[in-house]
Amino acid sequence: MEKIGKHFVLVHGICHGAWSWYKLVNLLKSAGHRVTALDLAASGVDPKPIHEIASISDYIRPLMDFMASLPHDEGVVIVGHSYGGLAISLAMESFPEKISLAVFITAYMPNLDGPPSSIMQEFFRRTSPESLMDSRLTFDQGPEGPPTSVIFGPDYMATKAYKHCQLEDLELAKMLVRPGGLFMGDMAKESLLTKEKYGSIARVYIVCEEDEVMVKEYQLWLIQNYKPKEVKSIAGADHMVMLSKPTQLCNCLQDISERYS
Repeated sequence: MEKIGKHFVLVHGICHGAWSWYKLVNLLKSAGHRVTALDLAASGVDPKPIHEIASISDYIRPLMDFMASLPHDEGVVIVGHSYGGLAISLAMESFPEKISLAVFITAYMPNLDGPPSSIMQEFFRRTSPESLMDSRLTFDQGPEGPPTSVIFGPDYMATKAYKHCQLEDLELAKMLVRPGGLFMGDMAKESLLTKEKYGSIARVYIVCEEDEVMVKEYQLWLIQNYKPKEVKSIAGADHMVMLSKPTQLCNCLQDISERYS
């Protein structure tokens, strides 16, 4: 019996864009799947500047518009990388009937015990300013307030985010990364996510074993906080696993999508 391809919706992490999925898109399409890789607002080739993005709703509008355009029973596999885990969580809350599986790749995965900002705060508690190297945080509410945006520095990308990537991918990223908003105020609101909607969708978490951005201990803390249906690990994977280990990631996504969607 011929396999029916899935529809994968890929949502990038902060400072990045749909371009970061280019290797995985090709592999999934070659395997017979439909793939949609989106630029969120002020990301990738989206023309809006970051100062026009006032809220998390503005930031994820391209994803929400796309989800709204899908047939009611589409059943997509939605995939979030890093900060993209927050974006897909909000899409899960708004369109649970259109999503058959959610995959969090070394990503923020909120629980239902508190607002999503709590897991972001835990990340910053575990992250020393020195470890961010030449990345730049902005504090629009003053130095005592939470960070409001970030841009990865080239040394940080080379040393941590793109540690196992090809040099060509690192150089491309240096040209294409853009400042990304954190929207911690928006994500501090209660009841953004509910058990009836967000909590009703099967979740799988993919651990990147050698990630030095979302370190393994933090990924495991997220998993313990809100246990998914399954946890998969990719050995030797850095933060940008879709570029450093695209074949392994493709195989992993195909395997779990066959069983959960």
